[in-house]
Amino acid sequence: MSEIRSSGGGIKRVVIKVGTRVITNQDNRIVGKVLTKLVDQIAYLYENGVASVLVSSGSVIAGKEMMGNGLKTMDKITRRQVFSAIGQPRMMRHYYNLFQDHGMRCAQVLATKRDFDPGKHRDNMVNCYEGLLAEGVIPIANEDDAVSLSMSTFTDNDELAGLVAELIHADMLILLTDIDGLYNGHPGKLDSKLITHVHADEPVEQYVQQSEKGEAEGRGGMASKLRVAKKTASLQIPTYIANGKQDRVILDIVCGKQVGTKISA
Repeated sequence: MSEIRSSGGGIKRVVIKVGTRVITNQDNRIVGKVLTKLVDQIAYLYENGVASVLVSSGSVIAGKEMMGNGLKTMDKITRRQVFSAIGQPRMMRHYYNLFQDHGMRCAQVLATKRDFDPGKHRDNMVNCYEGLLAEGVIPIANEDDAVSLSMSTFTDNDELAGLVAELIHADMLILLTDIDGLYNGHPGKLDSKLITHVHADEPVEQYVQQSEKGEAEGRGGMASKLRVAKKTASLQIPTYIANGKQDRVILDIVCGKQVGTKISA
């Protein structure tokens, strides 16, 4: 505990985004042990005076896991909406039970992109987050996939996480994925090296590798994470891209250890 108090003394609010690939195995099934470790770290932060907002992917794949290969007669967009509507309560049940084990409470906050536009929608979002945080409740944010229109859809949950970090004036944004961070080549090659620090105006996009994904997998890739990280860092919110499957990754980052790729202004 003293480690966080000494190294992360200036950190009071953290937004943590966990991607689908972090919380699933190679068969695209939700892994309970990963969720447990994630919640354990958030609970540890809370006990040491650091409030967290969790932006969690996984609802679509959780819904698909329940429905199997059904819904073949639907178009891709409708199928994603149905999977999300089915998967959301399943994901929240996981998180509710895990936080309850720590004597903590959590709440679901669904949003569309238009909710972040200046005006009453944004003010309402601020009131919701501030109210939850003031009561010690962990907000769990996700896109409202079931009703989002194409013009009000986030690029992915990385973008949502960046907007939430800006909304609540977070001290740090952590984007968790299934690789250690940004590499100067393909992560699987021996001669590729992890880039530990990037400035928001530094042109490193040439290192990003594109990858193909299925409909139930996350929409975001390294290009998205880097874009969001640079934008958020330019707002004086240090942002980290790191491996969510690594033990204590969140705590290590908050404690100031060199983990993943840090993007700063």
